[in-house]
Amino acid sequence: MVSPSSSRHSLSSGLARNLGVAVAAAAYAGKFGIRAWQAFQARPPMARVRKFYDGGFQSTMTRREAALILGVRESTPLDKVKEAHRRMMIANHPDAGGSHYLASKINEAKEMLLGKRKGSGSAF
Repeated sequence: MVSPSSSRHSLSSGLARNLGVAVAAAAYAGKFGIRAWQAFQARPPMARVRKFYDGGFQSTMTRREAALILGVRESTPLDKVKEAHRRMMIANHPDAGGSHYLASKINEAKEMLLGKRKGSGSAF
């Protein structure tokens, strides 16, 4: 038969062991967290990537400006130009609350890249 004092001793030693394991685990987790934070802060800064053309329009549209407006390269195939034009018009169509001016510039950019028109064809 187990005496009450020995069962109390085994209960307190088990509790102390579990508490010790929990403290050790918390210490290792804290150490890992601190090292991860230091590595995060020490990483080289990443370049900021702009998604859209930021700036005013030139008086006469160039191929470079047309490509920037549509978000493609000047040497992009015609089908990709049409796809980019469609995406931009869905986002900026005047019937959906977009600007008539931007829509005309987007159309002008498409025409410039497709080679349909030379010079400024904008109504604005």
